[in-house]
Amino acid sequence: MEIAEHINTLAAEGRLLAEAAQEAGTGAPVPTCPGWQVRDLLRHTAMVHTWAAAFVAEGHTSYVPDAGEPDLDGPELLDRFRAGHRRLVDALAGASPDVKCWTFFAAPSPLAFWARRQAHETTIHRVDAESARGGALSPVAAPHAVDGVDELLRGFQTRPKSRMRTDVPRTLRVRATDTGTVWTVRLSAEPPRTVRETGVPADRAADCELSATAQELCLSLWNRLPLTALTVTGDPDLARLWRENSAVTWA
Repeated sequence: MEIAEHINTLAAEGRLLAEAAQEAGTGAPVPTCPGWQVRDLLRHTAMVHTWAAAFVAEGHTSYVPDAGEPDLDGPELLDRFRAGHRRLVDALAGASPDVKCWTFFAAPSPLAFWARRQAHETTIHRVDAESARGGALSPVAAPHAVDGVDELLRGFQTRPKSRMRTDVPRTLRVRATDTGTVWTVRLSAEPPRTVRETGVPADRAADCELSATAQELCLSLWNRLPLTALTVTGDPDLARLWRENSAVTWA
C-alpha cells in the first residue's frame, strides 16, 4: 500500500473510532481489551497519536517517550481524541517524503513507517471501540488487512523482544484465502523469520497452518477475534503458542 493510502485509511478509521466511542459511551467495557473501558481506549489512542505525530512533525531522530495519557473523560476526551487524530493526519499528509525521524523497525522510509503503523494502530483500536458499542464491525479492506498481517509478522515479530520462540525449530503457515497471500513463519529460539509469497509456497512443509480471509486473519492474529475464527490444520499447539506469546504491548 502507498503512503497516501495509509493516510486516507488512518483518517477514515479515526472517524469510525470516534463515532463508535461516542455511541458506546466512555464507561462502556471493551470486550476485546479485557479490563478496559472506552475511556481507557480513547486515552491510550490519543496519547499514541500525539506521540507519533511529534516524530514526524518535529523530526526527532531518536526515541522520545510519550507525554502520558490525557486525564479527561466524556465529551472533553472525545474532543481531545479527535483533535489529536487530526493533528496526526495533517502531520503525515504535510510531511516531506524524505523526512528523517526515529522508527522502530525497517521500512522504505520514516514517513512510510509512521503512516502504515498509525493506520493499523487506529484500525485495531477502531475494532475495539466497535466491540464496545456492539453490532457489526466495519469491514477491513483486504489489501489493508493483508498489510496488517504483514506488518505484524515481518515487522513486530522480527524484533529481539518477540516472545514467539520454540526450543525446537517449527514452521507456522498463515494463508489468506481471499487474496492467495501466504506467509511462512520459521520459529526457533531466535526471533521468527517470515517469508511472504502468493499461491503455493516454495516450501510446502509446515507444522501448523492458519487460514481464513485476510480480515479474519488480521483481527485474529492481533487477538481481536478468537482462534475459532480461523481454520487450524496441523499442530494446534503452535496456534495456542501464538495466542499466548504474540501480543504487542505498549511498554
